[in-house]
Amino acid sequence: MSSDDLFGAEERALVAAQELIESGRFADLADGKRYEALVKDYQKLLRATRRLMRLSDRNEEQLNALTKEQRQANEVIAQKNKALDALATKLSKYLSPQIYHSIFTGAQNVEIASSRKKLTIFFSDVVNFTETTDKMESEDLTNLLNRYLTEMTNIALEHGATIDKYIGDAIMVFFGDPESKGVKEDARACVRMAIAMLKRLAELHTEWLELGAEQPFHLRIGINTAYVTVGNFGSDDRMDYTIIGSGVNATARLESFAETDGILIGHETYALVKDEVNAEEREPIKVKGFAEPLRCYKVLGLYDDLVSEGSVIREEQDGFKLLLDLNKRDRAEAIAALQVIVDRLKE
Repeated sequence: MSSDDLFGAEERALVAAQELIESGRFADLADGKRYEALVKDYQKLLRATRRLMRLSDRNEEQLNALTKEQRQANEVIAQKNKALDALATKLSKYLSPQIYHSIFTGAQNVEIASSRKKLTIFFSDVVNFTETTDKMESEDLTNLLNRYLTEMTNIALEHGATIDKYIGDAIMVFFGDPESKGVKEDARACVRMAIAMLKRLAELHTEWLELGAEQPFHLRIGINTAYVTVGNFGSDDRMDYTIIGSGVNATARLESFAETDGILIGHETYALVKDEVNAEEREPIKVKGFAEPLRCYKVLGLYDDLVSEGSVIREEQDGFKLLLDLNKRDRAEAIAALQVIVDRLKE
């Protein structure tokens, strides 16, 4: 509604009042003067009110324009945020979740920097992968390899591993950075992860054979605990978050000496996990670049799993945990040996 329509009644009242003044119908001249003064004051008030109304209308128009611009700006911001979320999701596929989280939360700067830490390192490799590739079509090999890497990655993430990289069919991960539960627990988690991977691989063999795959994958796994340098390496324009050092090289050599579908661990890792993992020492490995041969151990399994399978007897007395491997002696001999130890503890 325009201001003319809004104040139409007031305008008509002023016209009538002006006619009354001009007609000279006031008997008392003083009353006429006061009436005329009141009419003028009312005219001024009406003009001021109209100015305020016009100003209010302009302010409302400007506010509506600003609101529209704000809505448009909010829509643009929402679209940009959606695009950034999509980009961040894509980038997360190229980074280990722990590294991705530490970067996007600001806990870690994206710069050339490194530090020394004791980590547990894991290497796995598909046995005779080159021969397998020669016997498969590229599409089938791609599907098989991606399925394998997906399954192994899921297990690694479930156990808290930081995925360093994929090197073709090989996987490199480590425990202890950027998050750590302590050196001992990191080593235990790594060995548990490796055992879980081999179990899952055995399940996949059945699936792959049913699908007609003639050469299911088999693994070699090496695990080692050592001080390494961890951080961003590369250039200011292109960097990689990884680990370097002799401990990494030792892990790779342990993996290369492991048996098919076997796990070979270094001496320090064994010292950290021996209460939980059954392992037997193998011949030390002579490695170029190392002054002394590497002591190593073949993992036979987790004691909890071996006890439930009946291949290991466990007895606990007065805080002592006794374990006897039935693969190394018959059951009667093992039970007799346990009884002798228990009797001695009671004395």
